[in-house]
Amino acid sequence: MAYDDSRFRGEPGFREEPDFRSGGVPEDAPTLGVSNQSVYTPGSYPASSDYSVPPTETTLGLGRRTTPSAAQLDDVFDDPEHGDPGRDRMAVHALWEMVLLLATASLLYLLRDARPEALRGAELDTLLLGIAELGLVAAAVGLTLRAGAVNLAVGPIAYASSLFFADNSDRGLLTTAGITALIALGVGVVVAVLVVGFHVPGWAASLGVALALMAWIADQNNEQVVNGAYNPHDDALWWLIGVAVIAVGGGALGLIRPLRRSLGRFRPVHDPARRRGGGAATIAGLAIAGSALLAAAAGVLTALDVRQVTTTENGMAAAGLAMSGLALGAALLGGTSAYGRRGGVFGTMLAAAAMVLLFHYSTAENWNIAPLAVAGGAIVIGLVVTRLVETFGRPRSTTEPADGDSWTPPSPLVGPAADDDEWSPSSRTSGWTSQLPARTTDDGWGVEERWGTR
Repeated sequence: MAYDDSRFRGEPGFREEPDFRSGGVPEDAPTLGVSNQSVYTPGSYPASSDYSVPPTETTLGLGRRTTPSAAQLDDVFDDPEHGDPGRDRMAVHALWEMVLLLATASLLYLLRDARPEALRGAELDTLLLGIAELGLVAAAVGLTLRAGAVNLAVGPIAYASSLFFADNSDRGLLTTAGITALIALGVGVVVAVLVVGFHVPGWAASLGVALALMAWIADQNNEQVVNGAYNPHDDALWWLIGVAVIAVGGGALGLIRPLRRSLGRFRPVHDPARRRGGGAATIAGLAIAGSALLAAAAGVLTALDVRQVTTTENGMAAAGLAMSGLALGAALLGGTSAYGRRGGVFGTMLAAAAMVLLFHYSTAENWNIAPLAVAGGAIVIGLVVTRLVETFGRPRSTTEPADGDSWTPPSPLVGPAADDDEWSPSSRTSGWTSQLPARTTDDGWGVEERWGTR
């Protein structure tokens, strides 16, 4: 007598059970996609089963994100398609700045041993002013580097400002300094329009403007600051402190996540010729204009320091190019990335101080090192530092496996539509791959009962 004989149907105590014989699965096995309140009937499958997986999770409990979250992307770029999720790692900057601090201290010790007079009296004031002047121009280059649009015209702008200020210093120092700053700002605006308006590389546009400025400088006459003008040697230490506050304060502001991300929005990604948007262009343009103002301040301070400004073709013109090279070398050597956005806090000032100390030490040892040679060496070393910063300063990606092997996140499960009346076995494999051994039989739906929601 068969168990499901129709004679027993309708009798008291009779309960109809589904047939599990083909699947060989216990009755109490959990079900896939069927809630505890669902009633299973033979030959049917619930159409309301939900197989969707949250977009921030992957299937099979792998615990990795298929796409970065909005909070992660906010740490890096505006564009959800670009950048690494997570915050930049600053340990590489701290370690490198410790190396720079040791190098600066070593040069200071060597200079004191070779020429003790260099650290006393007027020579000390000259040393401090030299660090302040180079620090201002280096901070200007560092600002544009972080913005992703380097301004190589800062050196010629600084020397052109020195020349203009010395020529008109008899009209009042504050008034002449203000006019000098406005003219330098105009030059910076020209560079900014070329860079952000036409979206061309900053080094190319600023180099063209720098060459034009050097040609103008070579056609001018020697100028001297008016007698009785302010002498910055009396306040050399305060000038250095003020420049350090500007450079270090700017680096500290760069640690703030929204400012750091916003300043680096012009940094190219994927196709460098692709425009980065109006917001990125505005910030890059302001950075270029600000760098011109810092260069003008350095030029005014240089004119007050040296008192007489020469304009021979191999003098000021070459010195302007050398100043740009030294400033770029100091910024790169200080840990500012050549690609933009990333940078340290104390690195630029420490690098500028080390370079000025090297010049004074070479003079004490009668080495006569050329400024262009120091600039070239600093740029080369700075490019190596850039690679270190980009390698060890970028966030750890949450989409990469721990062993470094390539991994493609699986697509989320796609369940049947709510209005479907039928559900075919082929839909079970859409969007995911089973990690279980293949079934030896296709009879029944018992295998699905084992993978239900717990």
